[in-house]
Amino acid sequence: MSTSMRVMELVRFGGADTAFAAREIPQPTPGPGQVLVQVMATSVNPLDLQTRRGDYRDEVALPTVIGNDVSGVVVETGSGADDYRPGDEVWYLAPVFTGQGTYSEFHVVDQSLVARKPARLTHAEAAGLALVGVTSWEAMVERAGVQAGERVLVHGGAGGVGSVAIQVAKALGAEVITTARAKNHEFVTRLGADVAIDFSARDYVTQVQELGKVDVVLDTVGGDTLTRSPEILTDRGRVVSIVDIPDPQNLLAAWGVNATYHFLFVSPGRAKLDALAGLVEREELRPVIGAVLPLADVAQAHTLLEGGTTADGRRRSPGKIAIAVHPSAESPNEMSPRT
Repeated sequence: MSTSMRVMELVRFGGADTAFAAREIPQPTPGPGQVLVQVMATSVNPLDLQTRRGDYRDEVALPTVIGNDVSGVVVETGSGADDYRPGDEVWYLAPVFTGQGTYSEFHVVDQSLVARKPARLTHAEAAGLALVGVTSWEAMVERAGVQAGERVLVHGGAGGVGSVAIQVAKALGAEVITTARAKNHEFVTRLGADVAIDFSARDYVTQVQELGKVDVVLDTVGGDTLTRSPEILTDRGRVVSIVDIPDPQNLLAAWGVNATYHFLFVSPGRAKLDALAGLVEREELRPVIGAVLPLADVAQAHTLLEGGTTADGRRRSPGKIAIAVHPSAESPNEMSPRT
């Protein structure tokens, strides 16, 4: 007799208020090399919003369960999955557009993608760090190759990826400039940013040029960032973009500064999570959780991430929005950003 589990299923593309439905579906069984994880917490990312809106409808067949972050507990292992035992606390980034998502009580994943959860983090914090952490690590380390003493510009430092990228770049020994609205300057400074620029008050290119050129630009905002980055890059500077930009950009200016462009779509992996866990244990990386909502309120979490107001009047705070899937999932620790 099969065991069922509770999920929040994406049943139609469009607005958050009509997109999801609570369902009971069969609980998955781990195959060879896989583990079954009881999901304690997941989180909401811009990728989820894009999927819900229908941006990737060619990749998604409805109804489906979306979501990619997991922090939880191993409950069963498949044959050959010897790295973990039932009861182990783990965290991971699930493959994108492959199999069942993480808005669910249980999730099956290849053990090669799973890492042991950092002891310093609650499940809500670990779930909130997985995707944005792996993205930031890939951007700063694997693509840009940030070195100590270099200058890095992080666009959107108060966002999910930006807030982690600031900390990763600082841990690598870089000087960090970030763009953020004035109301978030204290927040990004506490994360470790050396300089915060209010892009809404004055042209950010002019402000960066007044400070001196940068070696690396992380684009989390889109717009004309790719076109304008050569104006602030040193020779052989690097640009990493995580934005899905529908319109072509004029990159001819990059020729004059020998710029290298990287377009990043995140890929899961244990080694990246272990590297992030090392930063957490050395207190060089602190996830910031702005809100924790129950699984039944996934639609409200999407509304918050899109800058809207929930039915109870809640508005978004800086940091990730975590989803407590299991009632006993911890609230975030009091781990304030560095001062």
